[in-house]
Amino acid sequence: MMKEKAHDERQITVWPPPFSSEMTPYTENDFGSLIRRTCENKNLTLRISKVIVIGDVAVGKTSLVNRFCHKLFNNNYKATIGVDFEVERFDILGLPFHLQIWDTAGQERFKCIAASYYRGANVIVVVFDVSNLMSLAHCQQWLNEASRSNVGPYHIFLVGAKKDLLSHQVYDIIEKRAAETARRMRAEYWAVSSRTGNGVSELFTRIAALTFQAMALREMQSLKLEPINIGSTITLKRQSKEAETKKLPKCFKCPL
Repeated sequence: MMKEKAHDERQITVWPPPFSSEMTPYTENDFGSLIRRTCENKNLTLRISKVIVIGDVAVGKTSLVNRFCHKLFNNNYKATIGVDFEVERFDILGLPFHLQIWDTAGQERFKCIAASYYRGANVIVVVFDVSNLMSLAHCQQWLNEASRSNVGPYHIFLVGAKKDLLSHQVYDIIEKRAAETARRMRAEYWAVSSRTGNGVSELFTRIAALTFQAMALREMQSLKLEPINIGSTITLKRQSKEAETKKLPKCFKCPL
């Protein structure tokens, strides 16, 4: 059942930063005036973004989802059978926006079942265990499998779970390898701990903001609310200036 209103910590009005500005392919740093104005006028429809969480068995996918959705952590590991999903509400720039989070099984025998739910994903979250380098090595394969079911635009996140298990010195070594993998995958990198909750809420807030902006821009373009060129602030400013010029009396447009 969808919530009537998002919790205070899920009210997004300020652009959330990445885990590291050096480990993300997504360079946006604000919602932009066009989106803010459109949201203020309530011209966008209610949206649900589909997020799939994939990765090897026992890397911490279910713990990640449970920590975010239920603020719980369970030490007793139980493998996910097939798929499970949660729906969580955000209010972004005053508009309701939901993340439909699909937690998929990592066991080989459930891959065929889980793969059938990959289609239509707006966000692909590939999870690995920072204490298990083999799970990091498998991340590209997981992304390849999910990509085969998705031809449209989507965001990619590489998430290192169980960060609390490593010392700072050991983690720094793992992070270098993870950052290189993220670059090859064209993914944004995050390291989190579901046990302590460190980074989990920030990760999903970032996911919500990025996918909201992408979907809002596509909707604005399809409805032709503004003659925009997605991703080009230079073009937006130029078009806005030209629009202002058209409003001037003819004599002001004539050269002196």
